[in-house]
Amino acid sequence: MKKQVENEKKDRNEQYSLNDDRRVKVLSPGQLVAKRFFRNRLAVTGLSILVFMFVFSFIGGLISPYSQDQFFYRNELLNREFAAVTENKEFRYMEAEKGSFGSAVNAQAFLAISQGRTEFSYKDVNYTVEPQHDDLYTILSDGKVVGIAYKDVVRSSSGSESLSFDFTYNALLAYTSNQTSFSSGDKSYTIDETGGILEGNQEVAYISRFVVEAKMPDIALSRDFKEKLIVAIQNGETEFTYTDESLILDEEEGQTEDETGGIHTDDPVEEPEGEKNATATYLIERSQNQDNWIIRQEQVSYQYDKYSFPSKTHLLGTDKYGMDMLTRLMYGGRVSLVIGFIVVIIETALGIIMGGISGYFGGWVDNLIMRLVDIFYCIPSTPMLIILGAAMDAARVDPMIRMVYLMLILGFLGWAGIARLVRGQILSLREQEFMTATEACGISVRHRIFKHLIPNVMPQLIVQCTMSLGGVIITEATLSFLGLGVKFPFASWGNIINDVNNTFVLTNYWFIWIPASVLLLLTVLAFNLVGDGLRDAFDPKMKR
Repeated sequence: MKKQVENEKKDRNEQYSLNDDRRVKVLSPGQLVAKRFFRNRLAVTGLSILVFMFVFSFIGGLISPYSQDQFFYRNELLNREFAAVTENKEFRYMEAEKGSFGSAVNAQAFLAISQGRTEFSYKDVNYTVEPQHDDLYTILSDGKVVGIAYKDVVRSSSGSESLSFDFTYNALLAYTSNQTSFSSGDKSYTIDETGGILEGNQEVAYISRFVVEAKMPDIALSRDFKEKLIVAIQNGETEFTYTDESLILDEEEGQTEDETGGIHTDDPVEEPEGEKNATATYLIERSQNQDNWIIRQEQVSYQYDKYSFPSKTHLLGTDKYGMDMLTRLMYGGRVSLVIGFIVVIIETALGIIMGGISGYFGGWVDNLIMRLVDIFYCIPSTPMLIILGAAMDAARVDPMIRMVYLMLILGFLGWAGIARLVRGQILSLREQEFMTATEACGISVRHRIFKHLIPNVMPQLIVQCTMSLGGVIITEATLSFLGLGVKFPFASWGNIINDVNNTFVLTNYWFIWIPASVLLLLTVLAFNLVGDGLRDAFDPKMKR
């Protein structure tokens, strides 16, 4: 018992030294700020979101198996309009010489034929109508043939040569008279049972009541294809399959005869690997006009894998160009964050310099800089950005250079607010004792401003910059959404959302705009939460 009392007296009399480990720890100002910040759950949540966004954008793009401008394709079966078929039941007209049998005379001739008259007149010129057949009439003036009215159509077998009036007239006369030969000029021709017109053993033209025309100007349909198609139409079929065993490539003329017998004269285009098929299937659709048919061809089209829904290959689907949406979001976050930070750095640098000089010197320097700040406040930044974006579009500025211009312009237009904040803080700090001490010690003006005044303004600047980042990212996204910001091949969250430019995409392809919108929302919200947390940590009295 006596020993315990002695120990207690000894403890009471023991003196602590400054280097004793048992002394009370005193936190530095930085540690106090960090402690207050991490006690704020919302601020920590915002910081966690920002860490995720940086990992997603900068590391995710590196591990992604795709690049931001990589296109994906797919084969798709299309029923494309290939040809049109018309059964000619009305009279057509052809003039012997240009201007001798115009449209007005055609109308008068049609009226005379329908009324069974053999004569008519137009503008004091008399015409005679001579019936050669129910489907062929000759129109004469002063005993000279000026035109014909016909229903059977004479077409060149090659599909490219125009036929003379004399050849067409003599061919129709022979055909309607059931003759097997005729002459035109100094050449003789024969007509076979199918209506083909031959010069020797070579077919040069054919006669048919059906007119078959390809929809594509670079395709000339073969006679064999047309005949089989007409037979299918006459039999009332709705589907027609054509096999061409003579699929060849004419290397001398650079022409390819395709499975329809059509001849493509354009340069060949690379197609996916695979063998060419000489058999093609066509759908026959009768239009509201009972004498017309639309022929559609079933074709495998190699096109962008656009608006593909999420799958194992593309976790967030593909956009309208067939690019992987997840990869685009990663690279888009990188661009948006980099632009935000660089713009804020430019704003802060300009604001510190102008605000520091204005607040320290005062007088006419302060008035001059503050009037300049007022001018920048009055500049309509959004219309100016739209005009500059349109000008860069017209000048076709390179996408990388365009992005640099965008950052410089946004930074140059946004420094005024920071300059006013720095000026206000320095006006209150320059009258304090420590500034009098710096002046007495002979420290230069530059060091007084940037070594003593500006560091005391940094807490407010950090808060201001953090909260400005969200606004810059929103501005960039808005310009990119309008097509005036970041351009392809670079991605940003704004130009990703730009794909939603119609109601159909908005309502049917959620994966195009919802992920980018959510990422943009979370990033801006996180910056605001971190900014609020820093403000409370630097100035805890604001919460009282």
